[in-house]
Amino acid sequence: MRPPYLLLDVDGVLIPFPDADGSTPATHARHDVVPTGRCTDNPVTVWLDPAHGPMLMDVISTGLITPVWCTSWRQNATTLIGPLLGLPPLPYIDLPRPQITTSHPNGYLWKRDDVDAWLDDAPAVWIDDDFTSRDHAWAAERTTRGAATLLIQPDPRVGLQAEHVAEARAWAGRLLAVRTGATAAPGGTEAA
Repeated sequence: MRPPYLLLDVDGVLIPFPDADGSTPATHARHDVVPTGRCTDNPVTVWLDPAHGPMLMDVISTGLITPVWCTSWRQNATTLIGPLLGLPPLPYIDLPRPQITTSHPNGYLWKRDDVDAWLDDAPAVWIDDDFTSRDHAWAAERTTRGAATLLIQPDPRVGLQAEHVAEARAWAGRLLAVRTGATAAPGGTEAA
């Protein structure tokens, strides 16, 4: 039985958006990265929290979830963002590059149709900062038809917090318990 996917966004989740005054959380460190196709003399500045790597590795190492990048950073999440956080190479969903002026061109997150096709009927917890009520309705509908789906939506100016990872871990533990008929211990792991 394959564990559910953990779909992980980058912008607004691992890289917080700056406040109106341009500030980012004090927990985040500055890094200059050069995405594929960009000149080395024109890097992109990103702010990452070094605590995110160990926090994510803690849940990844349980085997309760299968992590996958789900971001417009595509393969650059694996080659640039992940290594800065101490994460191993992770697969990514090769999202299209739509010509859109809003992240909700159809009233829901632009990634959703591609994610839905990629997931098929696999269970997933998706962490992204940009869901709408239509995305939450989609997740509820998937869950109703047997493809358990949890959306976790961090504040884009703060980003991923320990409680988000704990929620994903507990959800995956409960899902495993339901699938195996076991009881889940606190923290989302199967009780012995």
